[in-house]
Amino acid sequence: PAAAFDLDAAWEDDERSFHRLCDEHGLVGGSLWFVRGAEVVGRAHHGFAARAGGRAVDADTIFHWASCTKTLTGIALMQLRDRGRLALDQAVLDTVPELRAVHDPFGPIGAITLRQLMTHSAGFRAATWPWGGDQPWHPHEPAQWSQLVAMLPYTAIEFAPGSRFAYSNPGIVFLGRTIEVLSGEDYEVYMEKNVLRPLGMGRSYFDITPYHLQRYRAHSYAGRGADAKDLGPDFDTGITVSNGGLNAPLGDMAKYLAFLLGAVAKDSDAAAVLAPASVAAMWEPVLPTRADGSEPIGLCFFVQEHGGTRFATHTGGQREFVTFFYVHPASGTAALGAWNSSAAGPVMADLRRQCMTGLSLPRQRRGR
Repeated sequence: PAAAFDLDAAWEDDERSFHRLCDEHGLVGGSLWFVRGAEVVGRAHHGFAARAGGRAVDADTIFHWASCTKTLTGIALMQLRDRGRLALDQAVLDTVPELRAVHDPFGPIGAITLRQLMTHSAGFRAATWPWGGDQPWHPHEPAQWSQLVAMLPYTAIEFAPGSRFAYSNPGIVFLGRTIEVLSGEDYEVYMEKNVLRPLGMGRSYFDITPYHLQRYRAHSYAGRGADAKDLGPDFDTGITVSNGGLNAPLGDMAKYLAFLLGAVAKDSDAAAVLAPASVAAMWEPVLPTRADGSEPIGLCFFVQEHGGTRFATHTGGQREFVTFFYVHPASGTAALGAWNSSAAGPVMADLRRQCMTGLSLPRQRRGR
């Protein structure tokens, strides 16, 4: 028989680690939650959402989720696939013909597929905006599609498409453009109507904070402790919104994770977002991302194996925000965390691992 497991005691251990690590690394604020199905069974808040005025992090605090956005973009691609609007192995040129200007020394540019963009294996560079950025008047990211198009003749494919993994932000931007071309709507409009709204993520949005939510928005901080510089709450991800533009409170993100776990009513709007089989297909490993093969890439999700079971996960880091989530279908559990300080990377990595091995795996052994 499986050994007894006290979930409350295990969560208390992780909560203590959360506060200790935040203090040790001089983080301004953060939040860590543990989820079982559609139920939040543990939540911890630390420090300040905005140091000026002493506004503490709480359940309503809205964080920037950065590259975790990529997984929702992937969900939208799978929606369009399931509705017969695209095939994952079709050429990207079908929806983004401007890519003909890209130099591909490995073969015809028309051979690059949507699937390769979703697995970061198409050969595009890592950065969307590789030039400039050292002046205060430079944009955070390109603001218009035309600016990205202007860079395409100066863009080259860096390795044979499909041959290996190399994380690429512009590749996901091309997926966002595909959503716009096929739907006839701006990315943000499509996502609001087809993903955020049916999932009940009513306080989630892209880029600039709506007026009525400004009192909940976390500021971001560069540096540690009392010397950390306040960078303010908002910035515009521009044309790269599909790559990293999501802002949301942890409560809304918990609804997203419940959907990924299949913990939604079968006749609900959330269940209609994407079929469980299509969600599970996004977690099938495709290519290794590390030499030891420990975290392969699926379709817009990374995958980890622990205790003989699979975790689907993603992390985010942008403008000093650091975030993560994972789902563990075998135990029906998930965890998510967000911080507003640039020094949070090691804290995020430690706590993700602790939640996986100390909360989800023991829960699996005891049964769901």
